[in-house]
Amino acid sequence: MERIEYERMHAVEDRMWWYRGLRALVVQELTRALRKADGKAEGPVLDAGCGTGGMLARLGPAALGVEYDPAAAALAGAKSGRPVACGSVNEMPLGPAVLAGYVSLDVLCHGGVDPGRAAREAHRCLKPGAIALFNLPAYGWLLSAHDRRVHNVRRFTRGQARALLAGCGFKVLKASYWNTLLFPLMMLHRLTERADAESDVRDFPRWLDAIFSTALAVERAVIGAGIPLPFGGSLLIVAERNG
Repeated sequence: MERIEYERMHAVEDRMWWYRGLRALVVQELTRALRKADGKAEGPVLDAGCGTGGMLARLGPAALGVEYDPAAAALAGAKSGRPVACGSVNEMPLGPAVLAGYVSLDVLCHGGVDPGRAAREAHRCLKPGAIALFNLPAYGWLLSAHDRRVHNVRRFTRGQARALLAGCGFKVLKASYWNTLLFPLMMLHRLTERADAESDVRDFPRWLDAIFSTALAVERAVIGAGIPLPFGGSLLIVAERNG
C-alpha cells in the first residue's frame, strides 16, 4: 500500500462508517465463534496484516499484530498498545499452533500476498479448533481505482473463498456478503469513476456517515441472526482449523 494511503487510514479509520461497521461485525462474529469453540483453543488472537492498528485495539488485551510495512507497524503498536511484529502473512514470525484466533481484513486481496500460502500459514499458527475470520472484497469485476491505489489485485466470490479455505485445512462455519444495502450505490460509483478517482478512505458528511452506518447495523443484525446475505461489496468468512 502506498504510504499516503496508510497515513489516510490512520487519520480516519476510527471515525469512518465503513471501518466502524467492519470492526463491529468482526467483533460480533469472532466473539460468537470463539465462544462456540468452548475453550478448545485458548490463547492470543492475531490481526494478520493489521495496518495502522484500528482493529487490533478492539481485539482484547491478548491480541497481537503482524504488519509488513514498518511505518504502519509502528503506528499500529502506538495506537493499539499491543505488540506488533513486522513481517509477512506469507511467512509469519510465529510458531505452530499458538493462536486461538486469526483475523485477516482485506489482506488476501493484496498483490504482495499469496492467498493459498497465507491461508496455510494461518492454519499452521492456529491451534486445532481455533477460529479464523477473513474479510475480503467481493467480485473481481468491481476492481477499482482505489484497489489499484492500495495494490489490491483480486476480489473474491463466496465460492472462491470457500474453496480456498477448504483446500488449506479449514472448515467454513459462516460465509456472508455484506455492504449489501449500499451495493447499488457502490456499483454506480465503480461504473462511473475515473481512473484517477479519489481514495475511498476519507471523511464523509455526518448525515451521510450516519445513513451508511445505520445500513451496516441492520446488516450486522441479520448476519448475527444466522442469515447470510446473498451479495454485497464485501465478504465475511468465519472458519475453524481442522486437524
